[in-house]
Amino acid sequence: MNDSTTFTIDGVEVKASIGESIWEVANRLGTNIPTLCHMPTFGYRPDGNCRVCMVEVQGERVLTSSCNREPEEGMVVITNSHRAETARSLVLELLMADQPTAKTDGSSHNEIRTIARQLGQTKSRFPGRKKILSDDTHPAISVNLSACIHCTRCVRACREVQGNDVIGMARRGTSNTIVFDMQDSLGDSSCVGCGECVQACPTDALIERSILSNVSPDKFVDSLCPYCGVGCQVRYEVSGDRIVSVQGRDGPANRGRLCIKGRFGFDYVHHPSRLTVPLVRKNGIPKSIENLASENSMADQFREASWDEALDFAAEVWAQCAEWVWLCQRIQRRSLPISKIYSDGLTDEQCRPLYKTLSCEFGCRVDGNHRLGSCYLTF
Repeated sequence: MNDSTTFTIDGVEVKASIGESIWEVANRLGTNIPTLCHMPTFGYRPDGNCRVCMVEVQGERVLTSSCNREPEEGMVVITNSHRAETARSLVLELLMADQPTAKTDGSSHNEIRTIARQLGQTKSRFPGRKKILSDDTHPAISVNLSACIHCTRCVRACREVQGNDVIGMARRGTSNTIVFDMQDSLGDSSCVGCGECVQACPTDALIERSILSNVSPDKFVDSLCPYCGVGCQVRYEVSGDRIVSVQGRDGPANRGRLCIKGRFGFDYVHHPSRLTVPLVRKNGIPKSIENLASENSMADQFREASWDEALDFAAEVWAQCAEWVWLCQRIQRRSLPISKIYSDGLTDEQCRPLYKTLSCEFGCRVDGNHRLGSCYLTF
């Protein structure tokens, strides 16, 4: 059984692997075929509904979409024929007729305008449809369905990639539209705010509210999400010295996906109360949540320290943790009587309730500290 197909594309004979589309082969050869509904990203199936990636197959009456068409043995494909390029330009012109004024200058957030500039099709001769009121009920995502081109990227992102099934299509014909749950506003829907639909949207139909008042990014910084230990890879879009937006990057832990914190929770970086130097609790100041409520709590309870002092202090606390874990392991192996920890005057049975209480307390806190597995730990 052959595991590859030999065909000709733009006069070059190539081999395509089983399951590889014409678009993927062309992209591998360096030929740029525009597409709006297809995302060459893990988890997204090609849909072939935007008709911007049309190519000509010799001997076939109609053009075919290259993103979801697999090559056949002996097929001859022409990606840059006059007929294919004219069809792409016309489809794009029809789509541009409905596009409202761009909300952002950043091309990374508006693929349709980027492709329109590449094809020289930024204007349209056709009348646009009736404008739809925008939806700003969600705290992180702005919705403007007047810019929607029905590519269904957001539907696949929500339903097939994230498994939330909040976004769908409703009605038919010219009334066909994107809906959230049972035609609720996005803020009132069951949306979890992961923002996968925003990353997938090729227009300004779904856009982060945080970038609407910012200029376009002037640089991109690859990094890791700072919140938990999963290790999701991110790409920060930076303008000047401020983070404008966060995009998921294809990594082994997240494959381009992000949660609500990783995508939208970056504003703490610019908060005036953000710590910029290590702090160590002052001697004699007890650990209490109530103390943190006072206006000058940080200055009253903590003092600035060098990194060496702070790390030495943290290492000392963790050493105490390690010692307690070692004692617990010895007790569990019956190599150390419980009474040795408390008092020689008590029996093991008398000490057992004390040991259980202390073990429970240690499992959640270390000498009054927050949970060991948490992102936040104060000493």
